[in-house]
Amino acid sequence: MHTETLQQLHDFIKRRVNNPPETIALDSRLEEIGVDSLTLLDLMFDLEDKFGVRMPDDLPRPETVGELIEIFEKLKPAETAPTLVKPNE
Repeated sequence: MHTETLQQLHDFIKRRVNNPPETIALDSRLEEIGVDSLTLLDLMFDLEDKFGVRMPDDLPRPETVGELIEIFEKLKPAETAPTLVKPNE
């Protein structure tokens, strides 16, 4: 869900960026809110761990918060219904 991921990004940025903005929107440019290349790598590693996904090496660098969220939303595994195991008859 975008809202959950956006909140996690906002929390991360508040912890890691000097003078973070009060609000972060989907169209916020990462560099404008203080996310430099090193901070972006840290953020991506944190999100990988949180969602249990790995970023492919060949993805283009996201420029906005929305682009970053979109990448992780696509990588997150789809929730599947539990498989029912039938007892042996």
